[in-house]
Amino acid sequence: MPDAALDDAAREFLASDIASFTTPGHGRNPLVADAFLALDLPLTSAIDDLRESKGMLPAAEARAARAWGADWCRFVVNGSSQGNQAMALGAARQGATVIVSRTIHKSLFAAFVLGGLDPVFVRPELDPATGLPGGMPPSRIADALAAHPDAAAVFLTEPSYVGVLSDVAAIAAGCHAAGVPLLVDGAWGAHLGFHPALPPHAMASGADALVLSTHKTLPAFTQSALLFARAGSLDLRRLAEAFDLLNTTSPSGAIYASIDRARALLEHHGVELLDRTLAQAARVRAALAGIDGVRLVGPDAPAVHAIDPTKIVVSLDGAGADGFAVEADGYAAGVRFEMADRSLLVPLLHVGVADVWVDRLLAFLPASIEARRGTPRPPRASIAFTADVEPGMSPRQAFFADHERVPVRDAIGRICAETVTPYPPGIPALAPGEVVTADVIEALRDERSAGSRIAYCSDPALDTLLVVVPSRREMSGKGDVAS
Repeated sequence: MPDAALDDAAREFLASDIASFTTPGHGRNPLVADAFLALDLPLTSAIDDLRESKGMLPAAEARAARAWGADWCRFVVNGSSQGNQAMALGAARQGATVIVSRTIHKSLFAAFVLGGLDPVFVRPELDPATGLPGGMPPSRIADALAAHPDAAAVFLTEPSYVGVLSDVAAIAAGCHAAGVPLLVDGAWGAHLGFHPALPPHAMASGADALVLSTHKTLPAFTQSALLFARAGSLDLRRLAEAFDLLNTTSPSGAIYASIDRARALLEHHGVELLDRTLAQAARVRAALAGIDGVRLVGPDAPAVHAIDPTKIVVSLDGAGADGFAVEADGYAAGVRFEMADRSLLVPLLHVGVADVWVDRLLAFLPASIEARRGTPRPPRASIAFTADVEPGMSPRQAFFADHERVPVRDAIGRICAETVTPYPPGIPALAPGEVVTADVIEALRDERSAGSRIAYCSDPALDTLLVVVPSRREMSGKGDVAS
């Protein structure tokens, strides 16, 4: 691969016969390491030396920064989650108010706990045709900034999990007019901006920082991601400190090399690769568009500025089919989906999808939907996308407060102390600091009964929930404790 020095160095080391008196503990010795484990290698003492005097990682990060039009870049080995958290800790100080889209990934809720940030949530529009979130109106962010002139940053997810993009350029302009940086979780859009038929990525639209998951749509190892920033609205020194605070001191050289390789592949062959992906997506869209009751998320959703045409999100409510049943048919046909719930299917089309796999998908999917057809249902997206909850205290206060476990019916009206997330998509329906409502609990239990996995909470059965123990003063105010 041209211009991928990290990848070249990794391959050179893997082909060598070096006596390894360093970590990792298998040493690539055939006595304990098979061919699979032998692919594992560190950055130092393999790709570079112990002092990193060759400067191979900084050089690779500089190449990526140029490719995405950024001033600064870090390779990330703990996924976009680590990138999101570094972005938050680097942009705002403890106690700061931040304006946040409520459809953020759970990793940013964790960032608010770590950084002691106080989120003000803003909701995107909802698409009445699917029940899914559409775009974020720029005016909604502008109104939030006007109401909170002390806000330290704005956080968006662009593209969203369902592949839609807001008018990021307009939002960025509004943020900069208010003197506030725009920080974007672009985990699902690492391929954007590298083909004329695709929307630009957020850095090209004016964002000040951007996180990308190279492992989601590009050919890089799982856990690999990129964090970008531009100078001006952000202190790049502080951002680097935040990143180093969270980063492992034993990073995987193999993951680093895969990021460098994916970047080079995208720069030199991206149009060719994405030509194929776009053609595959067009085939799938055409095959599904003719099925009565099936809807695909598209550009007609409210406040949507653009869509990622490679992201296929299939709504089955109008056909009355159960997404879990169709997913089971897919398993029997040798097909796996990125996401399935009662209402949705997401067959993720990335640059690694083979044409014969698309043939297999289309050989079973339309027939499965027809076989599973039932009474049409009103559009009802996962509560992860639509949860309407209010904060009772900051995420950090709730995380570090005293907790107690109560029957879920007794949690109504209390402040949640844990994260409750239908997974995928990894968007919390409840997070620490939010007030538990009967509607959200009912929707979560309904999704669990339908087959969704409820993740990250201590009782996935949702019989109980961890909540914040009220202070004595709060209890006294309710008459529970004598004053």
